[in-house]
Amino acid sequence: MIQFGTGGWRALIGEDFTKANVQLVAQALANIMIQEKVTDRGFVIGYDRRFLSDKAASWFSEVLAGNGIRVSFIDKYVPTPIVMFKAKQTGTAYSGCITASHNPADYNGIKIFIEGGRDANEEITKKIETQITTLTTDDINVADFEDAVTDQLIEQINPMNDFVDSIINFIDVEAIKRANLRVLIDPMFGVAKNALQTVLITGRCDVDVINDTQNPAFGGLMPSPSAATLYRLKHLVAHEGYDIGIGTDGDADRLGIIDEKGNFIHPNEVLMLLYYYLLEYKGWKGSVVRNIATTHLLDKIAAAHGEKSFEVPVGFKHVSAQMEADDSLIGGESSGGLTIRGHIKGKDGVFASSLLVEMISVTSKKLSEMLDEIYSKYGYAYTAEGDCNFKPTERQRLYDKIYVQKALPDFGYEVEKVSYADGAKVYFKNGGWALARFSGTEPLLRLFAEMEDKEQAENIIQQLKSFLHI
Repeated sequence: MIQFGTGGWRALIGEDFTKANVQLVAQALANIMIQEKVTDRGFVIGYDRRFLSDKAASWFSEVLAGNGIRVSFIDKYVPTPIVMFKAKQTGTAYSGCITASHNPADYNGIKIFIEGGRDANEEITKKIETQITTLTTDDINVADFEDAVTDQLIEQINPMNDFVDSIINFIDVEAIKRANLRVLIDPMFGVAKNALQTVLITGRCDVDVINDTQNPAFGGLMPSPSAATLYRLKHLVAHEGYDIGIGTDGDADRLGIIDEKGNFIHPNEVLMLLYYYLLEYKGWKGSVVRNIATTHLLDKIAAAHGEKSFEVPVGFKHVSAQMEADDSLIGGESSGGLTIRGHIKGKDGVFASSLLVEMISVTSKKLSEMLDEIYSKYGYAYTAEGDCNFKPTERQRLYDKIYVQKALPDFGYEVEKVSYADGAKVYFKNGGWALARFSGTEPLLRLFAEMEDKEQAENIIQQLKSFLHI
């Protein structure tokens, strides 16, 4: 069964991610475009460095071309944000990228974007799923790739320069030039190197790169920038005197940051740093949008500057929709994705990294100093996380306990309210919170807790695990 989650459709290569299924998704989308009479606006498609991504992009394009839809085919692996940028630039109604983002190496998938290059909402993905159930292989129209190029139904493009220029025009390049920073990049065998390195070298940064070859196994690690997976980056930054270390996930829409001391800066803290910098140092105005698993310290920063903070379900489509509704300044998630008003409508690790480099250049403060400044003003909070694997037979038991029985452990803190909008989120009267929700991209139950110190937060996680017997 082809089902879309919070970050598109993702499946095991060879099991569900197959040529036949990729073509089914493409035909379903082609049917929708024909029904909505938007085929004349074309389609933009790109792909990352995963196994089969380039071929899958070709399979997808051949089906669209077979249905008379003109495809702008990005002819080299690129960050997902470039696809979203190009879609926004050209005004397509739909676009897509072949990627499984930060999933393990044996996965691949498809992200679908809608008007303005924004993540497809649930209404659209449900339409695609419904269309697929009506299709057989006989319903799929396929054109040969080379013939489609000759017939001008497929145009091979490379929007890298336009994307890079848009970032350079957005950030304070002159301030970066004056700072003479040393930067170490870890693209985690993904696609961020070319774009990010070009931006930083334009700012005259001294840039080095690790883990930049094509490696379908991602070096044996999850291509997800976390404290555990960026251990080499942490070591090199601390011991070789870099000002910042930048890690990006497989398709470069998320980031992980290492400070000058070799400490991992949690994505929550990255959001805090950038929102605080834009408000306090640049004097910009605007609200912040965060998902339910993201730090509430953003609320305090917003309130101190007379701004609002909005909480939305997990999935960047919810973040971008709320940002558009309120013309918000920044939106992001605790998983490492964010964007800024005026840039693309989806998360972008290349852009966010570039803005962080601008921040330490403009303020002349190290990352650790900026964080200390924020915590001294708004107090400290620690977010603990726990990902729990479970057998398929266990899912229903967990679902019933969380959603049907709505059972909760006795945390030992007074509860203000409980929300079931996306998982089960408990809000404590002391300002802390706990969350249990099923992942929308992997077979995991995700647990989160934010409290005033590490011990309290991790104790909440353990209470949840014991209560749920996982």
